[in-house]
Amino acid sequence: MRYENTLAAARSLDTQDSLRHFQEQFIFPKHHGENVRYLCGNSLGLQPKSIRQALLNELDQWAEHGVEGHFRGELPWMHYHKFLTAQTARLVGALPHEVVVMNTLTVNLHLMMASFYRPTASRFKIVMEAGAFPSDQYAMESQVRWHGFDPETAIVEVAPRAGEDTLRTEDILQTIEDQGEMVALVMFGGVNYYTGQYYDLAGIAATGHRVGAKVGFDLAHAAGNLPLRLHDWGPDFAVWCSYKYMNSGPGGPSGAFVHERHASSPELPRFAGWWGHDEAVRFKMKKGFQPMFGAEGWQLSNAQIFSFAAHKASLDIFDAAGIENLRAKSLKLTAFLEQVLKEADGGRNLFRIITPGDPAQRGCQLSLLTDDRGKALFDYLAANGVIADWREPNVIRFAPVPLYNSFEDVWQTGHLVASFSLSFSIL
Repeated sequence: MRYENTLAAARSLDTQDSLRHFQEQFIFPKHHGENVRYLCGNSLGLQPKSIRQALLNELDQWAEHGVEGHFRGELPWMHYHKFLTAQTARLVGALPHEVVVMNTLTVNLHLMMASFYRPTASRFKIVMEAGAFPSDQYAMESQVRWHGFDPETAIVEVAPRAGEDTLRTEDILQTIEDQGEMVALVMFGGVNYYTGQYYDLAGIAATGHRVGAKVGFDLAHAAGNLPLRLHDWGPDFAVWCSYKYMNSGPGGPSGAFVHERHASSPELPRFAGWWGHDEAVRFKMKKGFQPMFGAEGWQLSNAQIFSFAAHKASLDIFDAAGIENLRAKSLKLTAFLEQVLKEADGGRNLFRIITPGDPAQRGCQLSLLTDDRGKALFDYLAANGVIADWREPNVIRFAPVPLYNSFEDVWQTGHLVASFSLSFSIL
């Protein structure tokens, strides 16, 4: 579908948008007294207005009850993680006992790998995408070394073919098949942070299990961005953060998924903590770890109440909007952005969009591979009230988030890119 590339058309699309009122629930930074065009939700989401009251409520709970706040009030701290469970399960396509909110992203990744990366002399390899976010690369390297293997031989990275920017699904699946019985773990991101490519997670999980490996996903750039079906796809585990598309604040809590086939597996090795111990006997204070049923059995400590409260406020918004509705708007918003950017370039080759053109292979992020004019373009946009994201060495990432971005945001961004591009042809 092609859109009319005018301000009037963009405003008309906004008028027709049934989700447009959600924009009013977020706080935008200002530029010369006006809201910025915030296209950086893939790095840090905007603040929901409801978070301030959610935090004040917990401060009042602490002030009024002290330690008894663990057991009193509308949301007793003792059970706070449970108040996030149903919403989290809906958002990632899981059963309630398959998810838990706890810790932060890389902490959860290490906890999951302690259980699901169990290499042997003959089955020790990890298959992952080349160019994964550095924290994932470091986690893989350190886990491999922890078990006495060399990352150079134990980690198999799937890279794009020569002259291509993104991975082909057949190359991912073929690599898993080729490594076969040597693969202990297939560990992939959901959406690549740099290119914005959304991988075939169902196919990756099925192929990984077919060769006898465990399968895990880092969904930092997928959770809250795309509808997920974790239970149906069947990975052994998944982890994600909440401060990007899920708008839960800097350093917000992470989520973890453990498939229900591992729900009652007390023999499964793990790093245990008090909060993962069977809550029916937790306060007996005795030796001998007895894990909770499901993902809760991987908890270490009690909830970080203030960050959990912020996260719940955001999850309430997602529940009201519906992830399928958000995806429907996202498809239109991202397609409109793709069109206006290409028309703004006008054949001057200022940039090339490296995110797949197939909507099924991307979320709401578009990555622009630029030349030596790229940083100047990024700075020009920032100077004119557009907040995007620069990634070395030469990529600008735009993420039109359907909860709070508008078609006018997209059009105005394209208009500025066109102005910058035109200045070079005049010179």
